Amino acid sequence: MSTKTIHYPWYKKEDTDAFFALFQNNLANFVIIAVTMLGMGFPTSIVFGQVIPGAAVAVIVGNLYYAYMANRLAQKEGRTDVTALSYGISTPVMFVFLFGVLLPALTLTGDPDLAWKIALAACFISGLIEVLVSFTGSWVRNNIPRPAMLGALAGVALTFVAGEMLFNTFSMPVVGLVALAIILIGFIGKIALPFNIPPSLFAIVIGTVLAFSLGYTDTAQISEGLAHIGFYPILPTLAAFEGFNYLFGALIGLLAVILPITIYNAIETMNNVEAMAVAGDNYDVRECQAVDGLGTMIGTLFGGMFPTTVYIATVGSKWMGAGRGYSILNALVFALAAMFGFIAAMSSIIPIAAIAPILVFVGISMVTTAYQASNSKYFIAVSIAMLPYLANYVMTRFNNDASDVVAGISEGIVPLGEGAMFTGIILGAITVYIIDHQFMRAAAFSLLGALLSFIGFMHAPALSINAATDFAIGYLIVALIFIYCSFKQTNAKHQGEHLSESKKIA
Repeated sequence: MSTKTIHYPWYKKEDTDAFFALFQNNLANFVIIAVTMLGMGFPTSIVFGQVIPGAAVAVIVGNLYYAYMANRLAQKEGRTDVTALSYGISTPVMFVFLFGVLLPALTLTGDPDLAWKIALAACFISGLIEVLVSFTGSWVRNNIPRPAMLGALAGVALTFVAGEMLFNTFSMPVVGLVALAIILIGFIGKIALPFNIPPSLFAIVIGTVLAFSLGYTDTAQISEGLAHIGFYPILPTLAAFEGFNYLFGALIGLLAVILPITIYNAIETMNNVEAMAVAGDNYDVRECQAVDGLGTMIGTLFGGMFPTTVYIATVGSKWMGAGRGYSILNALVFALAAMFGFIAAMSSIIPIAAIAPILVFVGISMVTTAYQASNSKYFIAVSIAMLPYLANYVMTRFNNDASDVVAGISEGIVPLGEGAMFTGIILGAITVYIIDHQFMRAAAFSLLGALLSFIGFMHAPALSINAATDFAIGYLIVALIFIYCSFKQTNAKHQGEHLSESKKIA
């Protein structure tokens, strides 16, 4: 341990490349947020006046704190080669909040302002949960099967992210197909693009140029976009606390989405911090999870509604030789971009068909990751955990009442889609433990399914006592079957041991 203060530079030339890598990642998320919310019908006053500045606050807070942590580690270990952790809006979680929280809130309320407040409350709770998770160590990681959790999230990715965005890709055929080809060539084919431009940026540029050249988009959009440049003050708001009234009322079912995605986010932070430890910079995982949670909560107090995380790209920044300067510069640039409307300008000029292929790739990547991060024997568990969100998509993405939409198809679609995240995790976990012949654990998740059904978190439109009786009874019977299987397995084991002992004696 160092006993004297060392000169750990505020900025060095290696920070420049790392800054552009991190900036491009966060900028893409900000533009996607803005374009998607505008496409959903949210007014610019909420998107550019509240959400973008608030999300910027979360990015600013976290980046500055991680720069502080890097300096603390450098002084502690007497090193000048410490790299600050990369930080920003969690991309997978962002999509889940857009399509799993904000969109259902808008669909159910029909009020963009109220939907935003509900999403703020959900984001605040997500941040609080991550702070609490930071005290629990790896308990959650060890007790919820990863294939089940990743499979449920993959269900969101397949339907609301990849599927929905593929529809938008084909809304402007030439623009969408060309942009999609660029994304696939760059990310899957690993082909270097002209001037080594990142594939996502190249797809956006080419797609936007094609949209204007072919008349898909009117040139008036350019002047409209530039008109967004102005001053957007970063101001605190108590809107999140207004949203609590609704989140814990008619929309309490959204907690079924918030809890697992937050746990996923906390685990990803844990994994990324551990990866940095392997690379040479050993940060406190619990402190990082707490910082992510607090950064998220602070962002909601300024209108932002997207959880933040430590990026896996941190290791890339370490390889570049970056220090803390790139984190500080990222914070400053996003403060200026959010306050002076540069993100608003880009969001108005860039058509959704140029952005959508990026989201198709991200959604499919999330599905792929769910399988890659799981042993092949659990693939069936991942698959079954995804299926409830197919029902959820059908019942929520049409304008008519859900029961009318699916009339004549199957009476099981609506109850399967209600509380889809919990249902996916329960079914996935049960399948994992059947595969592993851990029948008592399968019974435990069946009992949890019965409880969640009984109080309305699953298979019911709202919380109430005795909400989904038939489903609760079904899960209880299944639990008894698993208990029987466990006793049968134990007896068979004992009989085998007894027979073995008898042969030894003989």
